[in-house]
Amino acid sequence: QVQLVESGGGLVQAGGSLRLSCAASGGSFSDYAMGWFRQAPGKERESIATITNSGSRAAYADSVKGRFTISRDNAKNTVYLQLNRLKPEDTAVYYCAARTIYYTGGYLLTGDNMNYWGRGTLVTVSL
Repeated sequence: QVQLVESGGGLVQAGGSLRLSCAASGGSFSDYAMGWFRQAPGKERESIATITNSGSRAAYADSVKGRFTISRDNAKNTVYLQLNRLKPEDTAVYYCAARTIYYTGGYLLTGDNMNYWGRGTLVTVSL
């Protein structure tokens, strides 16, 4: 079983950037497809970026495409989310999640697909 811990959230002005990290422990990291999800107050959880086991391929939600980049370092057991050109509507708790599957990409994984979750990190974007 893998444990996931997110970090890097905070308060940023619109147009700014943040880099989120998710450190995994337990299990073999490359056995897991990884993803980032978010949930804004009063809204449903949203899948925003998922990445293949090798890190060679990623998929994004339309709401973040071109602004956010997911990556992973299997040697460090860490997945990242680079958030650029942030907007107030990006304000949410961001979660990383893992799924025990060999994921080859080409589609965005949904939250229902994922097996393990972190506790989240809050990103607040001000005007």
